[in-house]
Amino acid sequence: MTHLRSLAAMSAVTFLLATQAAMAQPATPATTLQPRIVVTGEGEATARPDMAVLTLSVMREAATAREAMDGVNTDVAEVIEAMKQAGVEDRDLQTSGLQINPRYHYPRDGEEGQPRIDGYQVTNTLTVRVREIDKAGEVIDRSVTLGVNQGGNIQFTNADTRPVLAEARKDAVKDAMDKARTLAEAAGVTLGPILEISEQTGYMPPPRPFMARAAADMAEKAPIEAGENTYNVLVNVTFGIAGSE
Repeated sequence: MTHLRSLAAMSAVTFLLATQAAMAQPATPATTLQPRIVVTGEGEATARPDMAVLTLSVMREAATAREAMDGVNTDVAEVIEAMKQAGVEDRDLQTSGLQINPRYHYPRDGEEGQPRIDGYQVTNTLTVRVREIDKAGEVIDRSVTLGVNQGGNIQFTNADTRPVLAEARKDAVKDAMDKARTLAEAAGVTLGPILEISEQTGYMPPPRPFMARAAADMAEKAPIEAGENTYNVLVNVTFGIAGSE
């Protein structure tokens, strides 16, 4: 019992000394934020598209879902085969949507009864990447001839965006540095080194709609104009301040 009391007393003394030592340490001063200049630079570069992305849909209606599905399957298989004959590779063909919807008949004024199903509508949507833009019009024409009957979108893009984004980044950094120098000069300080830099890349090629028309109205290849794509980059750059001028 005496031994236990001695250990308890020693533990109490040790705790008291540790607490006093901790209280005697000077408080750590708060970190002082280094003076800095923060700017956002904007960069832009353009490139002519080298790839078209098409959205093609086949829709069929029939008394049963099976009949509608069979009709769609036949037409889509022919469209896919035509794409391959036009040089589109398997990797550039992708089913992007399949919908099976009942078609309802609703009682008119004066009619009795509940809404009833009187048929089905099936739609199969295919996304096609055409890596030779000159063939995009031909692909659209052939697909309409073979059964595509709903309007879709055509999107022009670039297979490799690295070169054009590199130009946009350089432009953005140059813009940020010009802004920072102007601010430093106006404030009467010397611009220091870059402390932090980050980027935001933004590009959304605008989809261009085309309407599927009857094959008789499309005797010639559909005219396609790719134009140019614009790529934008924003960089957030933080500079230190070396001192006052």
